[in-house]
Amino acid sequence: MTTIPITQSFASYLTDERHFSPYTARCYGADLRQFIEYLCEDTGVSLDQAAEELAFKSRTSTGSDVVGKIDRPTITHTICEADADLIRGFLGFLGEQSYSPATLARKIATLRSFYKWGNRLGFTTNNPMTLIRTPRQSKRLPKAITIEQIERLLAAPNDGDVLGRRDRAMLETLYSTGIRVSELVGLNHDDLDFENEAMHVRGKGRKERIVPLGSHALGAIRKYIELMNNDAKFAPIWAARDAGEESLSLFLNKHGSRLSSRSVRRKLDKYLRAVGLDPTISPHTLRHSFATHLLDNGADLRSVQELLGHQSLSTTQVYTHLSTARVENAYNDAHPRAEAG
Repeated sequence: MTTIPITQSFASYLTDERHFSPYTARCYGADLRQFIEYLCEDTGVSLDQAAEELAFKSRTSTGSDVVGKIDRPTITHTICEADADLIRGFLGFLGEQSYSPATLARKIATLRSFYKWGNRLGFTTNNPMTLIRTPRQSKRLPKAITIEQIERLLAAPNDGDVLGRRDRAMLETLYSTGIRVSELVGLNHDDLDFENEAMHVRGKGRKERIVPLGSHALGAIRKYIELMNNDAKFAPIWAARDAGEESLSLFLNKHGSRLSSRSVRRKLDKYLRAVGLDPTISPHTLRHSFATHLLDNGADLRSVQELLGHQSLSTTQVYTHLSTARVENAYNDAHPRAEAG
């Protein structure tokens, strides 16, 4: 599909100014492409790279020489002149596609962000999204698993070889720190601070934070590094890092390259099957469990917010609802007069 300049400019804004993660930027880009495809179908306008470039230039120029060269309708102008009725037509189309409420909300958020950006820079003559309301979503509590289930999962990898020790260290780190899987695979060896039992994490929006590492996670990482240093295949890679040739990824795949988020998910699936746990458990479930277990055991909300790297306290507060729900369930199960007979 032809990429038009106004969407390229918006994508650069998301990554360079808003510091969106690559994954989120891709999702927003896919949402915009779907909007453009709808406009092409709805208006009958076909995309032409040269015409779209001229149209975009005309939005940033007052010169009639540019405007006069446009002799056909363009999607760029259709987007920029869109009104609320056009947006409602697109949302009606989306409503017929069986998307989840969360996906629909994100697509609306994409358009809301796009038109706010375009209006601020003068690319658009109005912001049609000011007349569009985002449908209310039912609040879903984050999923967490019990400490007993965590223990079963963490004990699953066989740490007799390098990759087994790596997997044990990864799972221990996820639960010990509550970091996101994208943050886990982005770790370098130099991010570890064994002396202070902490770790340097690069989070969303290029924000950085220091998180403490528990003794079990520290021990698992030490064992993993020790075996790596003594392995004929991996030892040269670590030696190259020690020589200052490159910053070495902490968690490596079997080829000696940085492990991917998808690989972490596959490894987790393997161990969930091995110990008979719910296969829908994800790496993010360990993050939820980390936060819930901290709050269950008396941690204050502000500390949990900092550990998770949440910008807003309201994002962290959802875990208090989950913790309260557990307390209520325990009360209802245990108190003889908790529920009517």
